[in-house]
Amino acid sequence: MADARLTTAIESGALVLPEGAIVALRPAAGTDISALPKDRTRIAHGFRPDIDAWEAQGWTVVEPAPASAVVVFLPRSKPLARAMVAQAAALAPMVIVDGQKTDGVDSLWREMRTRVNDLPCVTRAHGRLFWFASDRVDLSDWEAPAPAEVEGGFVTQWGAFSSDGPDRGSQLLAAALPKKLPSRMADLGAGWGYLARAVLEREGVKSLDLIEAEALAIECARRNVTDPRAAFHWADATRFKPDHLYDGIVSNPPFHVGRAADPALGRAFITTAARMLAPSGQLWMVANRHLPYEAALRESFRHVEEIGGDGAFKLFHAARPAKPTDKKPR
Repeated sequence: MADARLTTAIESGALVLPEGAIVALRPAAGTDISALPKDRTRIAHGFRPDIDAWEAQGWTVVEPAPASAVVVFLPRSKPLARAMVAQAAALAPMVIVDGQKTDGVDSLWREMRTRVNDLPCVTRAHGRLFWFASDRVDLSDWEAPAPAEVEGGFVTQWGAFSSDGPDRGSQLLAAALPKKLPSRMADLGAGWGYLARAVLEREGVKSLDLIEAEALAIECARRNVTDPRAAFHWADATRFKPDHLYDGIVSNPPFHVGRAADPALGRAFITTAARMLAPSGQLWMVANRHLPYEAALRESFRHVEEIGGDGAFKLFHAARPAKPTDKKPR
């Protein structure tokens, strides 16, 4: 755990935090960062649910800014991890990197050792924490490239889901949407806008809210979806409160926390969709075939049918959300 490694390094005297501001770069919600001095630590993040969680605990969340030290909490994406380390080196004279072995921290540490011979570290709890002085290394080749164009003319960015092009599930759902859709639409977990563009190509759509938690993705969506009917919301879809109920919703919900599959995320999106829909509203959703969403759909909607898919994905159409007063006691 990050707290165990940070605490061990600091309490042993191996790692001495400098005076001045400290930036914690993208720590996941629930990470114990109590070893960092709260009064001068600022969290820099792009994932709205994590930001909400840190702010609720009284931590200050800011845009990345120059500091005395930056602590990088590694993501799953190796290119993004490198880019974050390079960003940290540009912001502070001391860079501290923490990550789990399952997220590739050992590989990154070995790469850094080819550039910085003396690379102190602490290994504990299936992970590694290491640190270095940024003036000892040139990491310009690790810097994140500008958003780039992929298949279909879409622009994507490292750190966004399916950044190398449209994912198969979204492609299947886009192809299965009817020729005419309800007037007021929303895309829950809109990513960089692939499904949103498909929705806006259908007849009948007068407005579409794109709701996405990752800042990297929503910024790409703004470039990919230029239709004036679209509105963009950087928000946790499961907590978002729209100004009006929707007539229709599309969704390719996330189902991972770190590397572990968590069907509860998809179930939360289903419950949220039912809450956001008008009484006659409809939901079109794609899910990995092995995830058990049927019960949640039937609990939240009066009408549920599977409308297609392939060996890896299944498509659902659900209609007429069941409000809490409609649910039968178990």
